[in-house]
Amino acid sequence: MSRLLESESDESTPLLTGDVDSDDAAYKSRWRSIRVMYFTMFLSSVGFTIVITSIWPFLQRIDTTADASFLGWVVAAYSLGQMVASPLFGLWSNHRPRREPLVCSIFINVSANIYYAYVNLPSSENKYHMLMARAFVGFGAGNVAVVRSYVAGATSLKERTSAMANMSACQALGFILGPALQAGLSVIGETGWTLELIRLQLNMYTAPALLAACFGIINILLVILVLREHRVDDHGKQIRAINYIAEERVSVSLDVEGDIDQVAVVTSNALFFIILFIFAVFETIATPLSMDMFAWTRKQAVLYNGIILACIGFESILVFLAVKVISKRFGDRPVLMGGLIVIFCGFFILLPWGNTYPKIQWADIHNNSHPPQQVIAAAMLASNSSVEPTGCPADQAWCLYTPAIHLAQYLTSDFLIGVGYPACNVMSYTLYSKILGPKPQGVYMGWLTASGSGARTLGPVFVSQVYTLLGPRWAFSLICGIVTVATLLLAGMYRRLVAFSLRYTIIQE
Repeated sequence: MSRLLESESDESTPLLTGDVDSDDAAYKSRWRSIRVMYFTMFLSSVGFTIVITSIWPFLQRIDTTADASFLGWVVAAYSLGQMVASPLFGLWSNHRPRREPLVCSIFINVSANIYYAYVNLPSSENKYHMLMARAFVGFGAGNVAVVRSYVAGATSLKERTSAMANMSACQALGFILGPALQAGLSVIGETGWTLELIRLQLNMYTAPALLAACFGIINILLVILVLREHRVDDHGKQIRAINYIAEERVSVSLDVEGDIDQVAVVTSNALFFIILFIFAVFETIATPLSMDMFAWTRKQAVLYNGIILACIGFESILVFLAVKVISKRFGDRPVLMGGLIVIFCGFFILLPWGNTYPKIQWADIHNNSHPPQQVIAAAMLASNSSVEPTGCPADQAWCLYTPAIHLAQYLTSDFLIGVGYPACNVMSYTLYSKILGPKPQGVYMGWLTASGSGARTLGPVFVSQVYTLLGPRWAFSLICGIVTVATLLLAGMYRRLVAFSLRYTIIQE
């Protein structure tokens, strides 16, 4: 059994490469196709993060009736679309060549990003057009289930953790490049240029979406020209031809599905839901929180949060590299447990403490530290100024009595979440793929992605409502409670979260 455990955690696949000493054509073709999946995940990540920091200021600019609560729905729309699409694309990939659902989904994604670039054109209800555009972008992103199932099915148990870490590293690279590109494109400004011929306003908000559409076109070409079908068993033996074979012709025993530990499957989905829920809360609230607490303008919030998210993405790559070494020594489950503990610390630090209060938007009308004459003068100056108002809006009642979150708290929390989230993310779906074993994983990965998408749907809605009504203290306290529940669930189901082949051997013994 010790040999099996060593085999389960062995990491021999170099980052982004296969075994360069092998001359086997099928092996090389398999790893070329896996790298296409890495690149697909990378571009999917870029396509999402390239606009995430600018959604809120763009929404405020195109529709003044939109508030922070509606922002939650806009961010959630992406995940809702992905949640609906993931099982469908997963089922499609189980019965047809993978390139079909991939090309279809990426085409939808490209079209939706172009739609997003034009949401300012309608004369009214612009916020609903943004909502629909983000929903379709998310629907196209349902191909994540296909990507994960392909990599899981095309790698042996020995290669799996490393391959999943590689894929997460590519996702993190996209996570870096997206906000960095958004920050770079912010120099265009809110006005930008107008291309009258195609009625397109090219500015700091629309340019990232159009760039994401260009990335999608490149992705389609790679999928069509390079991707081939491959499937191997847990020991790396080829069990599918290089080209497509109908699913019913694949020699998988009917008993395999019955042998899957369904309790472990449900537990893995629940843990993945919580992990994605937590990060969805973090990425949704970052821009409004920083604008409220640090009195940043819209442009500053886009630029600074873009830089912060890019740094977190770079940090994530280092975490993925470390995870490959640590999981080899200690196993996947301890890394997952440690990641949850680090995330808890990150949100606990973010709780507001002290006697310093945030600046109130327009004027510090309720701040008794100013003499009445200065307050009145400040209010008159603010109301007659064309300068963008900054600070915590007075209509959010909690701004008047909730202590401010300091920049040091915010940055420390960012750092800890940037350590804990990538570790939990890669370990959760690596464990999941090992639990499923040699069974074609398209549908199962579709449900896992749908679980994560459900979290990304509910997370933004949850935090936007709680944050707007009750403030950061309640919002982050509830998140700490949710992380505690996830840690207890992992501890309770710890012995059941093992690889299919290991569990099958234990049962036979």
